[in-house]
Amino acid sequence: MVLVWRPRVAATSYVHRRRVPSIFSSCLLGSRAWRLPSLPAPFRLLGDLGPPLPTPSVGTSSLGLPFSVGRQTNRKRKFILSMLPQRCGRLKPAENRGRAMEHVTEGAWESLQVPLHPRVLGALRELGFPHMTPVQSATIPLFMKNKDVAAEAVTGSGKTLAFVIPILEILLRREEKLKKNQVGAIVITPTRELAIQIDEVLSHFTKHFPQFSQILWIGGRNPGEDVERFKQHGGNIIVATPGRLEDMFRRKAEGLDLAICVKSLDVLVLDEADRLLDMGFEASINTILEFLPKQRRTGLFSATQTQEVENLVRAGLRNPVRISVKEKGVAASSTQKTPSRLENHYMICKADEKFNQLVHFLRSRQQEKHLVFFSTCACVEYYGKALEALLKKVKILCIHGKMKYKRNKIFMEFRKLQSGILVCTDVMARGIDIPEVNWVLQYDPPSNASAFVHRCGRTARIGHGGSALVFLLPMEEAYINFLAINQKCPLQEMSLQRNTIDLLPKLRAMALADRAVFEKGMKAFVSFVQAYAKHECSLIFRLKDIDFAGLARGFALLRMPRMPELRGKQFPDFEPVDIDTDTIPFKDKIREKQRQKLLEQKRKERSENEGRKKFIKNKAWSKQKAKKERKKKMNAKRKKDEVMCCSLFFKLHLKTKGLRAWWHTPLIPALGRQR
Repeated sequence: MVLVWRPRVAATSYVHRRRVPSIFSSCLLGSRAWRLPSLPAPFRLLGDLGPPLPTPSVGTSSLGLPFSVGRQTNRKRKFILSMLPQRCGRLKPAENRGRAMEHVTEGAWESLQVPLHPRVLGALRELGFPHMTPVQSATIPLFMKNKDVAAEAVTGSGKTLAFVIPILEILLRREEKLKKNQVGAIVITPTRELAIQIDEVLSHFTKHFPQFSQILWIGGRNPGEDVERFKQHGGNIIVATPGRLEDMFRRKAEGLDLAICVKSLDVLVLDEADRLLDMGFEASINTILEFLPKQRRTGLFSATQTQEVENLVRAGLRNPVRISVKEKGVAASSTQKTPSRLENHYMICKADEKFNQLVHFLRSRQQEKHLVFFSTCACVEYYGKALEALLKKVKILCIHGKMKYKRNKIFMEFRKLQSGILVCTDVMARGIDIPEVNWVLQYDPPSNASAFVHRCGRTARIGHGGSALVFLLPMEEAYINFLAINQKCPLQEMSLQRNTIDLLPKLRAMALADRAVFEKGMKAFVSFVQAYAKHECSLIFRLKDIDFAGLARGFALLRMPRMPELRGKQFPDFEPVDIDTDTIPFKDKIREKQRQKLLEQKRKERSENEGRKKFIKNKAWSKQKAKKERKKKMNAKRKKDEVMCCSLFFKLHLKTKGLRAWWHTPLIPALGRQR
């Protein structure tokens, strides 16, 4: 079921026949009749997506723009008025459309209200998509009819094609054909893996349209090569991550003036819009939008529409339409974000039992494809190494955000595998379409509820079945009800396996044999504790309730690390190894040689410092005593002055019988001078 929502428009309000510059989405005009709601920083910077349609609760001026209470000077008002187009024409009343609710279901591509190009239909047949998904049937016609869309749909519902097809159709319908270096569409994604995937889908269509060139700009590649590739082959459609796209706008010295190339832009798509509006991407998105033309179509796509995205839809998009896709059988008021064919499970186990349960689960399903999510990069490094040693018959790959150049290669390798395990962080949680993932295992719960939905959405995609399992500590059991209420995501309990093998002694033996494993375990423990302390659901995930001894045993630590969170605490239930951990060597001989060299230098420095006595300049006892007495007198005088001042204030107040004379007394600055 698809709900198409259009903002309510007042019958008495006015809109322009021509679009006006988007400066009016953030400018303040008119009288003091009404105050615009203050938007968070990400939406102030995204205001240039266009002016909002007036709503019944918003007063409008004669120009069809919202009133504001803000104190505007005549100079600023004149400047804003000077930015109006010279030929706006007469203003006409807008239709009183109110709220429109439309139910859209799947159908053949030929049944669309707007006919598609024959070669687009041919590409869809080659990909094996004879029918549309609900989000595609609802979004494509509106996007092609010059609407700005904000699409919310469950994971794996086909959102990529919902914007790839309109991009091609809009560019095909241009009056002036695009030249080689003219950019007609930009797709911005939060991660390079998602950008690679979109570029791959787009290439299936552009091979049928040789007049269009596409280019992929992501991190982990040489930016100079990207510049040369654009100069030689052009890029009518750009798929990019925010950081690399921002960098390209600044490479004018290398012969790439991207600001001129994007003047022909028709379509901007923000995929995983809620993630792109996070604070980490704010500066990059702000810089990019400053270069883009205001007259364009904008699409926001995500599985979760946060309040920030809703504010952007109301305040930033031109002629916006919001599309919300619900699962069949789900009430319209519900907000379930997971596919109906996804089976969600949870397992309650202690911290020192989680790893044994995980390995037992993976061993019993060696012929399947799994994603295992951890909360930090250090945990991925450590547990990935441990799983490689314990599951030798299974292909295990690791990927996290700190990998620069390996990520793309690892991602493509795992996509081609028939079975295997990918150990990863939330860098793989959004938008990634990996074929035939059977299980999504969340060893650590995510930092927020929306990330839980996106993690689970890596399986059960495009109508297929799939399963997900999250491991929870006994004190985290309330998280189950929280997900059911917050995300309408019910979970079924999976019982513990009682006859599991205790593998933690093997992990300890690995740490004793190789210092690299020992150090990775310590870093993983520290990073996990620090991430746990910053969890958004702090009422459920409370650091003070953690059994640190059991957690350290679960990480197979040889000793407790030194960190602020553990300062002053005793752990009688944890038994450290009875050896000096500084004597644990690296298996890598080169690293061990370097370590021994550093240890030798430290020993020399320590011995040299021990032989020297630290020189402390002697101070006369009489001077120290005089200083103490002087300080004592100053403190006594200050207290005496404060008492006198208070009494004078009180007397003056009684004499004047009012606060005005008491407030304006000159004794306050006098007291400051005495001090």
